[in-house]
Amino acid sequence: MKAKFTTKQITLFTTLLGLATLGLTSPVAAQKSTASYTETKPQFEKRTKWWREARFGMFIHWGIYAVPADSSRGMAEWYMNNFQMQVREYEKFAPNFNPASFDAKEWVETAKNAGMKYIVITSKHHDGFDMFDSKVSDYTITKSTPFQRDPLKELADECQKQGIRLCFYHSIMDWHHPDYLPRRPWETKVRPAAGVDFTRYIVYLKAQLKELVTKYRPAVMWFDGEWENTWTHEMGADLYRYVRSLDPHILVNNRVDKGRSGMAGMNVSAEFMGDFGTPEQEVPAQGFKDGKLWETCMTLNDTWGYARNDHNWKSQSVLIRHLADIAGKGGNFLLNVGPTNLGEFTMETKNRLEAMGRWMESNGKAIYGTSATPFAKLSFSGTCTQKGNRLYVFVYDWGKSDSVMLEGLNNKVRSAKVLATKERVAVQVSGSSLTLQKPSVTDVDATVVELTLDATPRVQP
Repeated sequence: MKAKFTTKQITLFTTLLGLATLGLTSPVAAQKSTASYTETKPQFEKRTKWWREARFGMFIHWGIYAVPADSSRGMAEWYMNNFQMQVREYEKFAPNFNPASFDAKEWVETAKNAGMKYIVITSKHHDGFDMFDSKVSDYTITKSTPFQRDPLKELADECQKQGIRLCFYHSIMDWHHPDYLPRRPWETKVRPAAGVDFTRYIVYLKAQLKELVTKYRPAVMWFDGEWENTWTHEMGADLYRYVRSLDPHILVNNRVDKGRSGMAGMNVSAEFMGDFGTPEQEVPAQGFKDGKLWETCMTLNDTWGYARNDHNWKSQSVLIRHLADIAGKGGNFLLNVGPTNLGEFTMETKNRLEAMGRWMESNGKAIYGTSATPFAKLSFSGTCTQKGNRLYVFVYDWGKSDSVMLEGLNNKVRSAKVLATKERVAVQVSGSSLTLQKPSVTDVDATVVELTLDATPRVQP
């Protein structure tokens, strides 16, 4: 696809429009004029209540990288980078992107039936292609593809109907925009950096965020691509305040800040910026310190975007146990799907989500609205969550044993039953040790035993 504007025209247009819509003279002025968002602990807890109770969400990576759908050199959504493509060459995928099978109702129903409470979808990934009808760019699904529809608007409408919260992933990094820096090493001669102004890019970024927040009303802005040397902590703090100024109730992840991606250990510093941390492809060994909120994002196979050659699918048992383990450590599970270029979920995706949905239908009570296990460690393969005066004990594998033991519980047990089957579970108490007998019917993925106690769990340290 040939660009409709020159680089100079695009930068001038986005700068003028961005300044007009934001009412600012520069990003530096924005840092000085945007209100600081501080809140009390009760206010923060009220704003994040729905997210903490949800525990399970769907991540969707979808864009024109679903046309080549190739992970042979790395993540499919990084195709432009992996194959070191020039902008003009990569733009040619847009006219071939026509997801005629896309059905917002079906997508939302799939998430809901899987037990998911929210959806986070890519409004823009690192390749700079917009999956919504942006007024400040022509490089959009509504203008550069035969599809010419706004799937985010359709999803927003359908999510509202079905009671699912819609959230957006938006990349700070942008390989397409003429004012984004740094340039890729292989394109410096074709796209020289002379005359490029990163501050103009920030204006463009804010203009798009204003469109997304005010038009679609997302519950979360989920940022990524913040690790390059052009992005700073001050820019992240400013962007956080700006998004909150558009909607004080919105949640913002920690990747708005400088270098906060990836592993859990990076997200617990005193300079933590954002409302929750985002460990990637891992479950932190002990959750997050100091009660900080967190959410593990993870792929169903090996890549985020759809890849025809990626067949390394996780089993339903692995996924269900990840969900339980994360809830047992006080976190959320954001499980990714990569729709095809036709707008469909693969059969492998559907099968796993349906299996998780069946398990959640019987055991969701042990996930939603729960808090982390009160036990420092468990002597069996499993985890535990708590809610009020109830403990939910997840046993993954009973092995050759006919029982499991909880040690250090200083409560009386009023009742014990398998959550899915309602079968009563025999309990033996010896001091502060509690032994649960194996029920007659167990779940190969995770058996959940609900313990109703005489009061809030009291556990010895």
